Amino acid sequence: MRARWSLLLLLCAAAAAPAAPTVQHWRLAAGVPVYFVEARELPMVDIRLAFDAGSARDGEAKGLASLTARLLNEGAGGLDADELNRGFERHGAQFGAGVRRDFAVVSLRSLSRREALRASLENLGLLLEQADFPPAAFERERERMLVHIRQRQQSPGALADEALYAELFPGHPYASLPGGEEEAVAALRREDALAFYRRHYTAANVVAVLVGDLDRGQAEEIAAQLVERLGAGRALPELPPVAALDEARERRRDHPSTQTHILLGQVGLRISDEDRIAFFVGNHILGGGLLSRLFQEIRERRGLAYSVSSSFQALRQRGPFVIGMQTRNDQAALAAELLRAQLAEFISEGPTEEELKAAKSYLVGSFPLRVDSNGKMAEYLSWIGFYGLPPDYLQTFPRKIEKVSARQVRAAMDRYLDAQNMVTVMVGDMSAGRGAADRAEPSPAP
Repeated sequence: MRARWSLLLLLCAAAAAPAAPTVQHWRLAAGVPVYFVEARELPMVDIRLAFDAGSARDGEAKGLASLTARLLNEGAGGLDADELNRGFERHGAQFGAGVRRDFAVVSLRSLSRREALRASLENLGLLLEQADFPPAAFERERERMLVHIRQRQQSPGALADEALYAELFPGHPYASLPGGEEEAVAALRREDALAFYRRHYTAANVVAVLVGDLDRGQAEEIAAQLVERLGAGRALPELPPVAALDEARERRRDHPSTQTHILLGQVGLRISDEDRIAFFVGNHILGGGLLSRLFQEIRERRGLAYSVSSSFQALRQRGPFVIGMQTRNDQAALAAELLRAQLAEFISEGPTEEELKAAKSYLVGSFPLRVDSNGKMAEYLSWIGFYGLPPDYLQTFPRKIEKVSARQVRAAMDRYLDAQNMVTVMVGDMSAGRGAADRAEPSPAP
């Protein structure tokens, strides 16, 4: 089976991948970085503004960044939410706002036709300059967040995520869940959101991205027009470094579910770490797909789970590396031990040449799918711009993948991971996993 899939991956990658589009990059007079890709195929424009306004900036007000973003289109410049939304919809435009740990994104998709784009940009400019957070809208959105938080407490997966981040990042801003915490969200006031908006949604804390049916001159004009609507502001201080784990930790939480959610985690990489590409390749081999070691061992050979995977987030500071799966409650302890054993073996031995070749073929061959639409391209550029990666990142990334060696993969995994010092989180019916059941033979795959 492995040989058949390897052949398929090689065949898929054999066709020459289309060249990545040229990314144009400049800075406005205010110092704001701008990234632009001209794409004339469709009469559309995608705009993204990435602000240093992620959940890591919440402070003690857990959930403030998310609540602020949710309220941006609820009223601005004397217009209420209905008037703002009609202003976008009348011209076929779509507005969006969302929050990650490091940054928040404000997005606009509009027709490139002059009148439609002009009206959509004016609407967006109002939100950037004069969002007023109407009291009634604030109370409604805060209550919605509280409802979501309470629902999250009923989800074993969400509870596992919460416990994992608390253990990985104790006392660090990355421990803050983007969705917030109930007590903190309940205490938020409209004035808090206004203050967060005025402090973080500024020219000193933004990266501008434009992709679509524009020329360079039009892109320069639009970027300058939008940034002029922002206050100058001041750059925010660097986030504190993340400390590595110095011991193994385990958190178990009883929950009335038929399966146990298992997460193994460790502090991983920063976006600036040089061996991030080698780690990326290694993670794919370990737990990134149907041919990964974890999937083959845990699902195919032992039948302990329907799916199992590993992932990592390289952030401004060291982000999380996570292995996750769900399994029957009485198999949870066995499954967690097998995950640790597979990780330890991979750290110690690294990938085989066959695994490395198949992984590189897949990652290089599938890379164009990551940027095969204007929206995906704009999202990728927001990430590149916010983290200050080179403008030619999209051109050089596949070539860097191809150059990765098995020795580099092993060294990268060994540098950042320690199978003996992992956080293990299990959420499920803990009583079902006690005693001899933990040592029972696994059942067939579901």
